[in-house]
Order: sequence, then structure tokens, then C-alpha cells
Amino acid sequence: MQLTILGGGGFRVPLVYGALLGDRGAGRVTRVVLHDPDTARLAAVTRVLAEQAAGVPDAPEVTATTDVDEALRGADFVFSAIRVGGAEGRAEDERVALAEGVLGQETVGAGGIAYGLRTVPVAVDIARRVARLAPEAWVINFTNPAGLVTEAMSRHLGDRVIGICDSPVGLGRRVARVLGADPERAWIDYVGLNHLGWVRGLRVAGRDELPRLLDDPVLLGSFEEGRLFGAEWLRSLGAVPNEYLHYYYFNRETVRAYREAEQTRGAFLRDQQARFYAQAGDPSVSALAAWQRTRAERESTYMAENREAAGAGEREPEDLSGGYEKVALALMRAVARNERTTLILNVRNRATLAALDAEAVIEVPCLVDASGAHPVAADPLPGHATGLVCAVKAVEREVLATAASGARAQAVKAFALHPLVDSVAVARRLVDAYTAVHPGLSYLR
Repeated sequence: MQLTILGGGGFRVPLVYGALLGDRGAGRVTRVVLHDPDTARLAAVTRVLAEQAAGVPDAPEVTATTDVDEALRGADFVFSAIRVGGAEGRAEDERVALAEGVLGQETVGAGGIAYGLRTVPVAVDIARRVARLAPEAWVINFTNPAGLVTEAMSRHLGDRVIGICDSPVGLGRRVARVLGADPERAWIDYVGLNHLGWVRGLRVAGRDELPRLLDDPVLLGSFEEGRLFGAEWLRSLGAVPNEYLHYYYFNRETVRAYREAEQTRGAFLRDQQARFYAQAGDPSVSALAAWQRTRAERESTYMAENREAAGAGEREPEDLSGGYEKVALALMRAVARNERTTLILNVRNRATLAALDAEAVIEVPCLVDASGAHPVAADPLPGHATGLVCAVKAVEREVLATAASGARAQAVKAFALHPLVDSVAVARRLVDAYTAVHPGLSYLR
């Protein structure tokens, strides 16, 4: 079975390959094709994978190419993890937004819109190529903003594109862990959009254990989201929000922390990854060891500004191990082998949330089998969550429409309608500034 990884020179590719090395079942992936336009990054990641595979019998064969059509031919699964504009683009997203006093995070607010506007046209082109060159392939999308990009691709691939994210998985595991429950046996009632969802219940043997957590200040203070949001706010919500909702609930504090930081997250990763790729290109250096050191630093500093603003302290050791690669492997196993499982995924809504139309991509628990991912019926969201979900989905739709029309005025509308952009005048200046620094937005007229 062939897995094609788009963005094959990306830093997190070794996580996916490491998961594949541990899969010994029938019908496993035997060939991995890496695609990336950057030959130096491809070579560096290929070195890391070769070191990972050393001594592993029947390790999946790895090939690399800069030709996307060549990479797609023969694929059974396509893993999309591209970054249009690279790490420098992310740093610019943050810089431009923060200069206007609004959030520049890569998936939330102004930064997420800018990233989406330059990524959607590329993602749509990939979807069309997959439909033509590998029509039976399943696309697993991890490209951010994951929900928006998955919806863009679904207009050409239907249900054969499924979005994944490690945030809800990590959140569910943390909630289960503090309640003393086995995450593999607990039902996590999670619903929303990508990076905009809530755990509303955690059922073990039919009993919802979440009220016990919300009533216990000691338990609430023992895990990351409890410290990040505070016990009082979680009890007010009656749910545990995805960590990315901290950008909404504590926006002023987060923007201030980002503006006061010595370096933005995007700039930190840009510089850190530049060092890694330089090291990995040196044949006298162990590329795998360099990658492991870099990854440890990367994970420990994740959302550092938010934790600082909230006084939440350092991340727990259990939360430094990643997770999206495990979701990707479980998804591939379920589809390829009909190993039925339940995963929180980004899929078309169908009739799951009444407030959204059938084509809207949402993030919910899904039953997965050989026929794909099927969203599980969910209770309606409370009014405050419905309002936020509908507002952000409306912005995503404006981004999709802008990518199709190229209309600059529509891009302004997308920025202006976002809950974290507080002025139409700011939206206009954001569009001007982003088009000035991003060649990928030259299509706006």
C-alpha cells in the first residue's frame, strides 16, 4: 500500500513514518512517497527517516520527488501537510496582525484568514489532481487551517477527504486521565469546528464523569486546560474548551502576551527549523538526533504565550508526545482493513449540527470503517457556542468564496466578519499589508 505525503520535507513527517514502522499488520503501508518543492528539506527528512528505519525489518520504502503528479500516481492514501509560504509566511502572518493589535495565530483570527487565503487555491489544485490521478485514494488532510482546507477539498473529493487534528485527541486524553478513566474505553462528547470545539461529556460505562471533574477544583487545577481557562470559567461553561478557544475567551491578554514576547511563535519556529535543516544536511551529524532535540524544544514551548498569560505553568510530560500521527495511522487502518473505530475527525456535517448546512466541515466523533468516516449524532450546542461556530464558519465561507473569485472586497469582508477583528478599517489595512508581503495573495484584485 502506498502513502504519499505532500509536504514531505516538513518537520513532523518523521512522526508519521515512526508510526508506520510500528505497524506490522496485513495491508500495512509498504511504500512512502515524499513530495516537496524544496529539495534540501526533502533530503534532510529522508536522512531522518533512513536513520529511523535502520535495523527495522521490512521498513516501508521511501522515495522522494518534487513532481506532485508523480507523487500522486499509485497512491492509496494521500497525507496533505503543506505550508504555503513556509515558516517565513507564518512569521509574517503574526507580525502583520500584531502590528494592528489583533491576533496573528496561524489558524485563528487574522493570521488564520491570511493563511487560508493563500492555502485554499493550492489545496483545491491538489484535490483536482487527486481526483484525476488517484481517484480511489483517500486524502487525510492535516494542512492548516484544517477544517477550512478540508472543506475546500471536499468540494472536489466529497467524503474521500478527511481532516485530522491532534488537539481534540490530546484534550480528551487529558480529561480522561485526570478522571482515572481509560481514554480507549471512554466516549468523548466533543463537538465544534477545528480549533473551536468543546468536550461536553466523558462517558464511562454509560455514566458521564465530566460533572465530577467540574465540581472538583483540585482535579480542574491538575491539567493544562483547567489551569489555562480557570476552574470558575470551566464551571460556567459546563464544558472543557479546546485550548485554541483561549484566543477567544482571553483575547486581550493573549494579544498583549504575544506583543510583549521576545519572538513570536512563527519566528521562533522559522529560526529553529532553519537550524535543524542546516544540521540535518551535514553528513557528519546524526539527522535523527538533531530532529529529536529540535522536536523536544518545539513541543515544550507550544502555546507558551497563552500559558504565560494564564499563569498555567509548563506543559505536562505526557503532553509532549504528539498524537496526530496516531490518529492518521488509526484512520488508515480503519479504512484499509475495515478495523472499525471511533475518532474525532473533520468531516462534512450532513445532519449532525442543525445550525450548519450539510456541506459544512465540522469536528466531531466519527465511526470509521472501510466506507469512510461517519459523524455521530450530537446534541445541539448551547447558544453561546452555536453563535461562535456559526460566525467562524461564515468567515470560512467568505475565504472559500474569495479564493474562487479573487475579489479583494470579499477578502476584506472575511477579515471584518471575524469575531477577533474589531474594525472594518483594520480589515482593509490587514488585506493591504498581507498582499504586500505574500506572493500567494497576488490573485486578489
